[in-house]
Amino acid sequence: MQQAFIGRGWSFPPSFKHSISGVEMLEGEADIASSLEILLSTRPGERIMLPEYGCNLEELVFENLDTRIKTLMADKVESAILYHEPRIRLEHVRMDDSQEHEGVVLIEIRYQIKSTNSRFNFVFPYYKQEGTDINLTTTVRLLPENI
Repeated sequence: MQQAFIGRGWSFPPSFKHSISGVEMLEGEADIASSLEILLSTRPGERIMLPEYGCNLEELVFENLDTRIKTLMADKVESAILYHEPRIRLEHVRMDDSQEHEGVVLIEIRYQIKSTNSRFNFVFPYYKQEGTDINLTTTVRLLPENI
């Protein structure tokens, strides 16, 4: 009965190759971890039927990673989990900025599943520098009207 409350859902991205029923499913703790990853990587407004679903971390991409921004990021994560993941009780959100110079902030989430009182950790990598492999040596061609 407790496992039924934890839930069962499609794997994301959906996979159809290893399941007899057609769609590969996730159950229990794996479903919650997948749900957290989807929640933190979704922008509010992306889901048409649930426009407030998501965690808008993308608006902080170009901010300096100081105490104010880390606190704001933690607050956004806590609020998103509070409103959109009722199966867990959030214990702690911490920002690990030890890889800041590589453009990565690890969001460490400690939570407890309400129905089983089991504790888990989830680490979400937030990349501040997307597209770092872009070639910036492209030549700009000036048209006669720009000279």
